[in-house]
Amino acid sequence: MATRHVVYVLECADGTFYTGYTTDLQRRIDEHNDGNGAKYTRGRTPVRLLYHERYNSRSAAMSREYKIKQLSRREKERLVGFE
Repeated sequence: MATRHVVYVLECADGTFYTGYTTDLQRRIDEHNDGNGAKYTRGRTPVRLLYHERYNSRSAAMSREYKIKQLSRREKERLVGFE
C-alpha cells in the first residue's frame, strides 16, 4: 500500500501552528483555506504548509501527530526548519 497517511504542520495567518492528519494533503489544505477545515484554523486563514511526513499506517501517523502536538513552539520551529 502507498504511503497515504500524512501528518502535516500548517502556519496560520496569525503565525500560530496547526498540526493535523489526512489521507489527501492538498484537499485538506484547501479545506482549511476554504473555512471548512478544523475549527482552530477557520478564523486564521490563509494557512500554508510548512512540513509533512508520510506513513504507511494510520496508527503510525496518528501517533506521530500526537507527539508533534506535544512539542513546544520552539521544538516545532526546529522541526519545520525555522532555525
